[in-house]
Amino acid sequence: MKVNHEVLKQVIQDQHEVIRNARIVPRNAYVFDPGANYILTGLRRSGKSTLLYHMVQKMVHDGVLWEQIIYINFEDERLAGFTTADFNDIVAVQSEMSNLPGYYFFDEIQNISAWEKFARRMADSKEHVFITGSNAKMLSRDMETTLGGRYLSRQVRPYSFEEYLTARNIAHTGNDWIATKSRAKIVSALDDFLREGGLPESLQYMYKREYISSVFQKVLLGDIIARHGIRNEYAVKMLIKKIAETVKDEMSYSRLHGALTGIGVKISKDSVIDYLHYAEEAYLLFPVRNWVSKFSDRESTPKYYLSDNGILNLFLTNKGGILLENMTAVELNRLFGEEVYYLKSEKTGIDVDFFLPEQGIAIQVCMDLNDLTSEREIGNLVRLSKNMQGIKHLLVVTRDPEQTTRTIDDCRVEMIPSEQLYLSISQLAVK
Repeated sequence: MKVNHEVLKQVIQDQHEVIRNARIVPRNAYVFDPGANYILTGLRRSGKSTLLYHMVQKMVHDGVLWEQIIYINFEDERLAGFTTADFNDIVAVQSEMSNLPGYYFFDEIQNISAWEKFARRMADSKEHVFITGSNAKMLSRDMETTLGGRYLSRQVRPYSFEEYLTARNIAHTGNDWIATKSRAKIVSALDDFLREGGLPESLQYMYKREYISSVFQKVLLGDIIARHGIRNEYAVKMLIKKIAETVKDEMSYSRLHGALTGIGVKISKDSVIDYLHYAEEAYLLFPVRNWVSKFSDRESTPKYYLSDNGILNLFLTNKGGILLENMTAVELNRLFGEEVYYLKSEKTGIDVDFFLPEQGIAIQVCMDLNDLTSEREIGNLVRLSKNMQGIKHLLVVTRDPEQTTRTIDDCRVEMIPSEQLYLSISQLAVK
């Protein structure tokens, strides 16, 4: 059934009211060229819509009229019958609302087939267009070909630790690191951040776990199972559960397949590979690959990390070390993307959690260092420095406040409190 103009106008005007009342926490990591069109993608509820709200508020502040703002959320139930043929009506409605140029904001547009052709036509018509979606296919090579470079892309992620502190109004600059009370607030906030993750809206809820669980179910059921027409829902759920329980471990396709069939899940190895790919497309998880493996093994035997600690923690009980390593992976991936590796060599016996080859940085993650863990974690870093050229910095990320930098066999190993690394992680790019 065709969506009529009055329904579209009501959807747009109701959205204006939502945007007017939205409380925006500035996210300084996202800077947009006012003359460009954008596609924003990322994990569901990671803050894509809020960034668009911020753009709209700024435009209105700078003199754009509300009647020029055409904001449509394609998950609005009033648009359930919207089809490709209805896209033209959006432009018609804009001309009915204002004689001035329109600014178009399309939220979760991937729900409508052939959206990319409409997006390209809008860009060719020199319209101002901003698009969000929860699927990495929107940035695929095929899509880039279709859109022909007419849109710039950004991946929006859950809050970084710095953004999380800002959202909670916790001071974290200068002397805040020195004064006992302010530093204690930062450290306490990190405990929450490790358990609850950085989904922006979760901060509004008293029972955060329920909200986080609802987001996970939406990603699982909507962005993975329904979108790809998967009938074996149980197999997908058990696969994600197994990934969460084995964060920190290498997980080949064969090993995952064996683990699932071993508990009675009927699934083929090819389906395991497909489902993992779908979960990556939905930004639920991401791989970190072994730097020293040959290419085929590098692709098929990664470590998997979840994109938000709050979702990971749905599957864990009192496993602080896993949460700390996952968050470190998330923060490194935020800055370095696919250039983050782990390093595990059967030949040398060296096992290092994270390796940044371009920067020559090796990182171990450890909640606290006793004699046993110190030998294992620090010993691996020292052996790596002795066996590989170009290693410039050896770091141990820890929650242990008593640890200080050490020099072993002429190798300097820096002990960095995790909260300090997360707030200064961009400095690794210039080390």
